[in-house]
Amino acid sequence: MRKSALSLALLSVLGLPAAAQEGTQGDLNPPEMSLERVLRDVERGETSMTHCASGYFLTKSGDHAGARAVFGLCAERGWTGAMTWMSQLDDNGLGGPENPAAAAEWNRRAAAAGDPVGLFNRGLDLLRGRGTARDPEAGRQFVDRAAAAGLGEAQRLQRAGYDWREVTPDADEARYMPQG
Repeated sequence: MRKSALSLALLSVLGLPAAAQEGTQGDLNPPEMSLERVLRDVERGETSMTHCASGYFLTKSGDHAGARAVFGLCAERGWTGAMTWMSQLDDNGLGGPENPAAAAEWNRRAAAAGDPVGLFNRGLDLLRGRGTARDPEAGRQFVDRAAAAGLGEAQRLQRAGYDWREVTPDADEARYMPQG
């Protein structure tokens, strides 16, 4: 980038050496509102609500590795929505290997923090026995807590007598069948 004559003259008047004058203006127009900026910030350990929400756009655009980086840091910092997204990534093998146990752990953490989606997902994990030991009674309790928090899918599952097939797409049913 070219420095204006005025800024160079001002730096000279201030007595800064020529080496200090190089690059003092920084980025003239930094990419503040881009996914590349979010990834760069997350790589440096920075998070914010906007950064964490950007993980959604990354995964929907197919950049699951980028989404995993964003959601992973945000989840570790306590953002429960990022925990439920990490569960989704792990459960479906997006940006990494399919890992039902890791998915169930993310749901457990989100539920422990009181997140309604985390409560619902934890309940489903326990009802199905996916990634964790099957425990229908505990699963119903988590679903009930999510329903009490106003989560419509949890209320739908209650009305269906806690039959997890009610909220599971037919195409996914085989993966959620109890093993063994």
